[in-house]
Amino acid sequence: METEKSSERQGILLMLASIVFFAVNVLMLRGIALRAPMADGYVSSVYRGWIGLLTVWIAFRGRGFEPRHLITRPVLLLRGGVGAAGILLFYLTIEHLGAGRATIINLTYPIFGAVMAAAWLKERLVPRQMVWMLAALGGLMVFLADGALEARLSRHELLAALGAVVAGLAVVLIRVLGRTEHTSTIYASQCVWTIVVAWPACMDRVFEIPVAAAAGLVIAALMVTAGQLALTHAFRHLSVAKGSALQMLLPLVIGVGGFVLFNERFTGMELVGAAFTLFATWRVMQARMRTDGVQSASAMAVERAPAPSPAARPGTLVAEPRTPTVSG
Repeated sequence: METEKSSERQGILLMLASIVFFAVNVLMLRGIALRAPMADGYVSSVYRGWIGLLTVWIAFRGRGFEPRHLITRPVLLLRGGVGAAGILLFYLTIEHLGAGRATIINLTYPIFGAVMAAAWLKERLVPRQMVWMLAALGGLMVFLADGALEARLSRHELLAALGAVVAGLAVVLIRVLGRTEHTSTIYASQCVWTIVVAWPACMDRVFEIPVAAAAGLVIAALMVTAGQLALTHAFRHLSVAKGSALQMLLPLVIGVGGFVLFNERFTGMELVGAAFTLFATWRVMQARMRTDGVQSASAMAVERAPAPSPAARPGTLVAEPRTPTVSG
């Protein structure tokens, strides 16, 4: 039981660390884009892919990274393609819907991920978790976009919704691959496919951005690499529902960073939405912890139940009594 608690605690800390890394990456990219508009999302994706691959090669070569698996393991190929498709759909919707609305729709991915995990991985999803996840999304809608509740469904919003479904599938694939593949190999698959997808859209700009912007993109890419590795490893210790719920704190962290660095102001309603999102996210975690606790207690009760005495069964020989031992 103590080992399970320690594993969960490690997963939560890794997930929170990934949120910090991702927030730093986004805030850096925003600052860079304000000063060098050529460094758009596609250019950033290419830097992210190459720096991620280089980091994995240096840090994990001979220590778990399996390059051959990137082209020989079907599920790993699927993970890379799904991750790249999710990134591309997100960037396309940002261009047409704006960052706020595109982010709101994309953040519905925990719902799709949790449902797919329940169907595919047989992870238990209690109704109150779903209710609070929807409530948390409602809080995010209030926090990020004043008019999100009145949005009309357009072609690009459908693409954004498809991107959320794809992102949910990517999270589930991370959890599936976490049983057989090293974290570095899983991340490298996304890096490879991100380069393949983004390079054709920006090959004429990648080498023309200012040196300072390029240096910033390298640092930002290192941040997102650290975040992705932390997130991938965290899902080894957390369910999809709980890990995804923690990730919903990311836009709040980015919002605070925007306020401090770019003097972005929040309305009273946005602050209410932020507070409600935090509360709903906490409630999702509490619901999962109670469910896990009941299941663990039941399992321990079965494990500790005394075995029937041999003498109680006809036709058995009763051995000499031995001193009971305590197993680790």
